[in-house]
Amino acid sequence: MSEDTFLQDLLKRFEYATERASLDDPAIQVPADKLVETCRVLRDDMGFDLLTDSTAIDWGEEASPRFTTIAHLFSTKNKEYVRIASDCIDDLEPTIPSLVPLFPIANWLERETYDMFGIRYEGHPDMRRILMWEGYPYYPLRKEFPLAGIETELPAADIAEVTQTKVIPAPMMGGPFHAPQTGEMSDREPRGADQSWNEQKEKPE
Repeated sequence: MSEDTFLQDLLKRFEYATERASLDDPAIQVPADKLVETCRVLRDDMGFDLLTDSTAIDWGEEASPRFTTIAHLFSTKNKEYVRIASDCIDDLEPTIPSLVPLFPIANWLERETYDMFGIRYEGHPDMRRILMWEGYPYYPLRKEFPLAGIETELPAADIAEVTQTKVIPAPMMGGPFHAPQTGEMSDREPRGADQSWNEQKEKPE
C-alpha cells in the first residue's frame, strides 16, 4: 500500500482526524480526547504494535494551542511508521492522555516530555521528573528557556556547602543546531551554528 493510499485510509477510518504535513511518514492530527482511542485501533486493528517515540512541540508563548504532542508508532509486521499529533488541552497547564495503558514504554518517554516541556500525562502511573531533580523550576525544552541554560541553586545543601557553587549555565557549544528540511535523510544531519562560547571564548552580552 502506498503512503498516500494508507493516509487516505486513516482519514476515512478516523473521521475526526485531519492530515498533518509531513516530509517523511504518514501523519494525522487528532483531538486530545481521541488520542488513546486512535492509538488503540492502530495497535489492535492495524498492526502498529510498537511505540518508538513520544515527544512534544512548543510553538511559543504567543501560540494557542501552544503545545502539540507527537507519538510515533511502528508496525513490526509491515515495517511502516505513522505519526499521531494531538494538541494539549491547556496552554498554561498543558495536559494530554497517557499512552502507558497501551504501550508500557510510554512510561519513561512521557516522563521525559513532562520533565522537558511541563506537559502532564493524565493517567500516567508515575508522573515524576526523570532528568532534572524534583523541584527544578524550569522546563528546558520550552521556547523561553535560554539555549545556554539558567543558573540554578543546587538541590542538595551538603553538596552546595562543600563545592561553594551553584549549577552554572551550560556553554552553547556549537548551538543552536539546524537541520535542512529538504533532500536525502543522509544529508539532513543537524549542524551547529557558530555561536559557541566556553572557558576560552566569553559569553556574548
